[in-house]
Amino acid sequence: MKTTFQMENPKGLTQHEVDQKLINEGYNELPSSKPKSIIQIALGVVKEPMFLLLVACGTLYLVLGDIQEGFMLLSFVFVVMGIEFFQEKKTEKALDALKDLASPRALVIRNGETIRIAGRDVVTDDIVVLQEGDRVPADAVVLSCINLSADESLLTGEPVPVSKREWKEGDTTFTPGGDELPIVYSGSMIVQGNGIVRVVATALNTEIGKIGKALQSVKEEPTQLKREMGTLVKRLAIIGAALCVLVIVIYTLTRGDLLNGFLAGITLAMAMLPEEFPVVLTIFLALGAWRMSKKNVLTRNPAAVETLGSATVLCTDKTGTLTQNKMTVTRLYNGNDFTDVVSGETFTDPFHEIIEYGILSSQANPFDPMEKAIINIGDKFLQNSEHIHTDWIMEKEYSLSKELLAMSRVFSNTGTKEQVIATKGAPEAVFDLCHLDTKSIEKYEKAVSEMASTGLRVLGVARAKIIQDVLPSIQHDFEFEFLGLIGLSDPIRENVPAAVAECYKAGIRVIMITGDYPVTATNIGKDIGIKNPELFITGSELEKMTEIELCKRIQKVNIFARVIPEQKLKIVNALKKNNEIVAMTGDGVNDAPALKAANIGIAMGEKGTDVAREASSLVLMDDNFSSIVGAVKMGRKIFDNLQKALAYIFAIHVPIAGLSLIPVFFADLPLILWPVHIVFLELIIDPACSIIFEAEKEETNVMSRPPKDINEPFFGAKKILLSCSQGIGILVISLLVYFVGLKMGYSETGVRTLTFVTLIISNIAVILSNRSWTSNIFTILFTPNKAVKWVVGGAVFFLLLILNIQFLLNLFQFERISWLELLVCTAAGFSSIIWFELYKQIKKV
Repeated sequence: MKTTFQMENPKGLTQHEVDQKLINEGYNELPSSKPKSIIQIALGVVKEPMFLLLVACGTLYLVLGDIQEGFMLLSFVFVVMGIEFFQEKKTEKALDALKDLASPRALVIRNGETIRIAGRDVVTDDIVVLQEGDRVPADAVVLSCINLSADESLLTGEPVPVSKREWKEGDTTFTPGGDELPIVYSGSMIVQGNGIVRVVATALNTEIGKIGKALQSVKEEPTQLKREMGTLVKRLAIIGAALCVLVIVIYTLTRGDLLNGFLAGITLAMAMLPEEFPVVLTIFLALGAWRMSKKNVLTRNPAAVETLGSATVLCTDKTGTLTQNKMTVTRLYNGNDFTDVVSGETFTDPFHEIIEYGILSSQANPFDPMEKAIINIGDKFLQNSEHIHTDWIMEKEYSLSKELLAMSRVFSNTGTKEQVIATKGAPEAVFDLCHLDTKSIEKYEKAVSEMASTGLRVLGVARAKIIQDVLPSIQHDFEFEFLGLIGLSDPIRENVPAAVAECYKAGIRVIMITGDYPVTATNIGKDIGIKNPELFITGSELEKMTEIELCKRIQKVNIFARVIPEQKLKIVNALKKNNEIVAMTGDGVNDAPALKAANIGIAMGEKGTDVAREASSLVLMDDNFSSIVGAVKMGRKIFDNLQKALAYIFAIHVPIAGLSLIPVFFADLPLILWPVHIVFLELIIDPACSIIFEAEKEETNVMSRPPKDINEPFFGAKKILLSCSQGIGILVISLLVYFVGLKMGYSETGVRTLTFVTLIISNIAVILSNRSWTSNIFTILFTPNKAVKWVVGGAVFFLLLILNIQFLLNLFQFERISWLELLVCTAAGFSSIIWFELYKQIKKV
């Protein structure tokens, strides 16, 4: 059978040839944004308010003649740069890993095998298989094709797809634009047909490379969360600036010292500055997306991570997502009798023609799992028989359409003028093509129902013969003869029932959308645990329904059967009209509108087209339903931990600001905090909120609570109040230690030491307590988190160094304290979280 997949080099390149070409030519990628250099990161830090405040403080100390403190503060600039560099590189590494996963893929033939690779790994002379929905990975000449059309608007600006033809002897060079060119261009999209091409140019040598259209990162609109954080930061910055000016004025008026007044004001500004917010947000979303990719879910749009926690409905395809996508032909019907196909046995001659014409109506090198199954059964049972036609030439293909769910292929039979047409498709479409009478249709529909009731996917097969030069334009003009039915099984994935149950527990409704018969869909719905599996809507019913009717019916119906991809958009819109937050899966070109319309579009990574991937927010790398549920769980965890990090930032900034501000109003009270103390605290706060909380395990109730309201602010007034209450608790305890110390006659440096140690211990306590908002402190301490050991251990280690080395004692304006005093401060610090621990337990009840 000569088809589109004949080629001059059927084996493609060897791995050795590929390796050599990669060395000589490099990867097939265009220049994009380069990672930030150390200098760029340093310049970024220079622009930050915290840097400017540090430089201002250091300079003021030098002016005042305090050389040691001045240089120490200025040296902290490099520590801040180091932390910034570490965070930048960690985020960059995560984003690079995602970029590699997100690059378009290519189906190539190498060493005689068809394999899927990243587009960047394509080299010249690679043989690439192109199918509808694929993004062309490189400039290539067309070796063979069927109805091949490409959208080249990226290159030419023309929105109308252009047709392609096969390369002929004597063809020279071409430029993009116009029909019937024998070349496809990198970056264009295959919108119809399929073909085999040989790569002639990659990377900068392609047409898109020559005109300099490097695919730079698209500047995205800020997400709702980023906007919310931006507003919060601005408000806090304004309050901080106002208080800073107030402190300078009051300090100067009450103590008559302008320079120290500036230092006190800058100290408060540093205490109030919420510079961690944007850093934490960037790190959490980048590392969260990277962690999700490790769970086989690629995040193409950061906003999807935000929306995941609010998803109320999960619409999923059946084939390959709920099932294993391992189609096998298990039953055949020839119009009168059934036969079961059992491995290792043969099946009788009356059933051979069904497989013969099933093979003829399939692609020779199929991507579709059903066509693969039909080809495989032919290889097993009909090899070297008269039913395999390697010498037939394919003349024309009639593609599947939403109007007629059947496809036909026309072959010329070598040695005769007769042409043979093989068709397969949905049984009702094949019955229609065969112009069967009512009695025959009823008979065959019973056979279909019997096969579908056992969970089989059913296809009809027919043939026709014709002797004429001009082929008709539509399939209906052939005189088809019905041959029989093919029943294919696709087992349910083992982990799907548990994942569906987890969805319901998490308040997420599961809707199954399939092209199967209702009876098949109902049986699978029962097996996986979908609610109301006996209720369903078919594609034909859906077509006739008004939006109002659908909105009403869809409140209870969770199964849609005999649905075509274009109808998914109608389902999405109805659910959204009912105020649902919709996650929708899809894999084909026709799924793209529904994926784009859904709140969260989820494309299939293995069997999905590039069009579907580009229209989606998430890509499922293993096409597994359980991975979607895992992504929802991960999304909820990311946002829980982000809330904890922000709550901690609020909580710890309240006592720092309070201890910087309150003593200023009283001329006889010694100041507690100076810039050096704030910097030390920041060196604990930054890693704590960006490393400890990001790495924290999910809460035990993460999938047993309803979805978050999409309109609810991420960090609203209630959470701010709770966080500030924690901060007030720390402030009260710290001030208690401060005033008791003064009352007991401690010196200024002694009181400062006791108060600061209490503040540091309180800081550590609030970090530990906020790791979980449901578990108590004792459970938290035994919950592993490697980052805690390093951050908390480092804080304690450096605090002990400061308390025991004279140079550091002088620098921090401290004095030595006894172990008993240290123990009292520790007890005081941990007492600041008692009320929050009680609150957690009361909230549980």
